[in-house]
Amino acid sequence: MEKIDFKGRVAIVTGAGGGLGRTYAIELAKRGAKVLVNDFGGSRDGSGGSSAMADNVVKEIKALGGEAAANYDGVHLKEGGENMVRQAIQAFGKVDILINNAGILRDKSFTKMEEDLWDPVLQVHLKGAYNVTKPAFLHMRENGYGRIVMTTSGTGLFGNFGQTNYGAAKLGLVGFMNSLRIEGAKYNVKTNALAPVAATRLTEDIMPPDVYKKLSPEFVTPVVLYLCSEACQASGMTVCTGAGLVQRASILVNDGVFLGKDPTTPEKVAENWAKITELSNLKEMDGVMAQSIEIMKHYA
Repeated sequence: MEKIDFKGRVAIVTGAGGGLGRTYAIELAKRGAKVLVNDFGGSRDGSGGSSAMADNVVKEIKALGGEAAANYDGVHLKEGGENMVRQAIQAFGKVDILINNAGILRDKSFTKMEEDLWDPVLQVHLKGAYNVTKPAFLHMRENGYGRIVMTTSGTGLFGNFGQTNYGAAKLGLVGFMNSLRIEGAKYNVKTNALAPVAATRLTEDIMPPDVYKKLSPEFVTPVVLYLCSEACQASGMTVCTGAGLVQRASILVNDGVFLGKDPTTPEKVAENWAKITELSNLKEMDGVMAQSIEIMKHYA
């Protein structure tokens, strides 16, 4: 297979001042991409702010002979997303790749989950992806090319104690991807989602130390680079990866049970519950219209 390179491509990586985002930005640049390195420079919970994190990654890229520019906008603001795209176009002429990587954590059990913990997490992860993706998508659509990566999480896909806010935001990004891949199809704009498991400052006190050591961000980066490449023709995929393992996750439906053409009773639902919920003959739905057709075939 030909080597994947990004010569002539321009990428925006949000939250690229450390951890996964830093490795994405550096490896994209090593393979020829011009990179806008975005980082608000805040702490893990989103407080504070500094230019140092983005600046340091730009220095690393330039020291390796690559091209990069720093951006310090917060993804949580509409103006921040618009400014990122504008800056990338002004600096490098266009935007081909967007990796929505920026994130914060404000963990707490649900009974203690107040709005000051809930709202900022949704604002950064879900609304933040919207804020940057909207102007980037408009530009990509006009150019007839784009690769967008949403960062979801095992918490959104499978759940985790103390992260109802984070899980809601992360699964929301899968829903965002599912519809955006349909809207981008005829413009060659591919959108996929990544659920990484990696040792970063967001996970350093969540994982056991022996597990943490095995989860270098460098294991995740090759998967992201493939999803960002012209070689990747997939769209609407959710990929889980960490410590060398790469898996696909998907939302599936079974054959189900048709309970009749007239409204039924809860007793009939209970009577059929085991068959309704059994995990056999699973299949994917290619959009909500496909789901509707599946339902209506019983009335043919």
